[in-house]
Amino acid sequence: MTDLLTLEVHDLHVNVLTGIYSQETHLPQPLHISVSADLEIAPHYTPDTPLSASKNYMAIKAAATEFPEGVHFTLIEALADHIIGRLFSEDDRFTSITVKIIKLAISEDGESIGLTMTRHRKPSGVAA
Repeated sequence: MTDLLTLEVHDLHVNVLTGIYSQETHLPQPLHISVSADLEIAPHYTPDTPLSASKNYMAIKAAATEFPEGVHFTLIEALADHIIGRLFSEDDRFTSITVKIIKLAISEDGESIGLTMTRHRKPSGVAA
């Protein structure tokens, strides 16, 4: 078995420009976004282990809540890909990232309608 460290930032409420229908394209849509990011694990963690042996959770939160001004993501798949790409570009230690997005505006009776996307880091030299 391989040791694994998964950092999690879940249930962020974010308003994002997304959607394909005319009623969706003018105003930001409310979404719940969750991110689980697998990180290369340190050999051991002690009480004085520095943050550099892990990742600041706020960087993960920023990737899931801060988007380029005025960008409209037609599909939430593109939004999930954007979040994953940003995290992979910010830290080479991420080995895989999972993003879950729930579209709150179309949910009725408490159901969760959305997607979960997982991408694994491609080995160096392998085309995407």
